[in-house]
Amino acid sequence: MQMTLAQMLYYLVRILEIAIFARVLFSWIKPPHNALTNLVYNITEPILSPLRRHIPLVGGLDISPIIALVLIDWVYSFLVRMIFF
Repeated sequence: MQMTLAQMLYYLVRILEIAIFARVLFSWIKPPHNALTNLVYNITEPILSPLRRHIPLVGGLDISPIIALVLIDWVYSFLVRMIFF
């Protein structure tokens, strides 16, 4: 089965979104550090860290995951349009 560039982008975006959601859940439940938590932190930290530096806390809440999800979706939509049009 051959995967197109658009399909690869789709799966990459979904993996990033799942990792960001997992990171948010991990911040609430504080699981023990293991291979899964380390993987999620390694995937999401390069995305969330720069956002945290530029986006202040809102009411004591870190909204960088929300901003990251919106930006990832925007970039994905832009790239898919560039591929097909």
